[in-house]
Amino acid sequence: MTHGFDVVSHLDQTRGRTGLITTPHGQIHTPAFIPVGTKGTVKSVLPESVRELGAQAVLANAYHLYLQPGTEIIEAGGGLGHFMNWPLPTFTDSGGFQVLSLGVGFKKVLSMDSANTVESDVIAPGKDRLAHVDDEGVTFKSHLDGSMHRFTAEVSMQVQHAIGADIIFAFDECTTLMNTREYQLIAMRRTREWAQRCIDEHQRLTIDRAEKPRQMLFGVIQGAHYEDLRRQAAREIGELDFDGFGIGGALDKETLGTIIGWVVDELPEEKPRHLLGIGEPLDLFVGAENGADTFDCVAPTRNARNSALLTVEGRFNVSNAYSRGNSEPIDHECDCYTCVNYSQGYLHHAYKANELIFPTLASIHNLRFTVHLVDQIREHMQAGTYFDFKQDWVSRFTTGRHAKAN
Repeated sequence: MTHGFDVVSHLDQTRGRTGLITTPHGQIHTPAFIPVGTKGTVKSVLPESVRELGAQAVLANAYHLYLQPGTEIIEAGGGLGHFMNWPLPTFTDSGGFQVLSLGVGFKKVLSMDSANTVESDVIAPGKDRLAHVDDEGVTFKSHLDGSMHRFTAEVSMQVQHAIGADIIFAFDECTTLMNTREYQLIAMRRTREWAQRCIDEHQRLTIDRAEKPRQMLFGVIQGAHYEDLRRQAAREIGELDFDGFGIGGALDKETLGTIIGWVVDELPEEKPRHLLGIGEPLDLFVGAENGADTFDCVAPTRNARNSALLTVEGRFNVSNAYSRGNSEPIDHECDCYTCVNYSQGYLHHAYKANELIFPTLASIHNLRFTVHLVDQIREHMQAGTYFDFKQDWVSRFTTGRHAKAN
């Protein structure tokens, strides 16, 4: 099977489109939501269950797999898909975000240069700065055992080739909205230089490993919330020999659609665009109609483990007293295994009792809800009924009984 991307249809008066990504392990109909299996597993959910709920691909993280179990074990196990019993397409992100966050000890934000921010504002209590960036790459300390490691553009490509995902990402410097404009420019320059180095190493490895399935390499667009920087980054990365692009970095949710639009306007139409780390329902509408083709996010499973469940009438916590003894499913309109077979009352009990079945059942529901939502967005785009669907769906989600209860 060849690899590539084809645009199938366009959404009138928007940048949105439907398409088809072809990989050695199957096709992905876009827009599509890609569940995150950080360490080669979607937390608490069997790969077979992830397939049954309709996921077309999964995304794992190069940083985590590099540290544990190690790329040599995954490669010896037949590559990521075979290793985790996932026969469909796979993605790996470059590890850049994790290298610069988990290995650093920051709070919920990132800062690469203490000269541009107040150190005490970004480092969590009791933590030290454990990652240091320079023009060649990043030196970091493992969050697992404190061992020291070095990631460069070349190392990231070697790691991702060994892992063997169908779609991989170039190594970039991930910044935050706390960084100054001047530092955003420095990070953009580094990311542009690293992008070309990633391409060169990717091409070398593709030739050296000609017996392996062909991998698609996506470049990453930075630039924070600055229009000129986002457009400049998109033009510079867009002119390089990438198979597709990731829209990442510091994203302001309030202007998410505008930022995506700036980037999409500068990127080549014939290549796919992945929106990194976006998965909340309303954000998926914004991303799809502004030209994003695929999305990944840990939100569905992370929220599920914390008892926050998604329904067509809004989001609610099954841990609340409302669900105690409630014989209704999470969502009457959901066809997932959990909603068909289990009541809110049972889920409430399982959560309160700290039973391991709870994160499994809750995650299956949130994943199915999110995957199905993007499937519906794609289907209505193709049918010409997207705007009516969006109006009805958003109205129910934001004003339904669960939304009002919040």
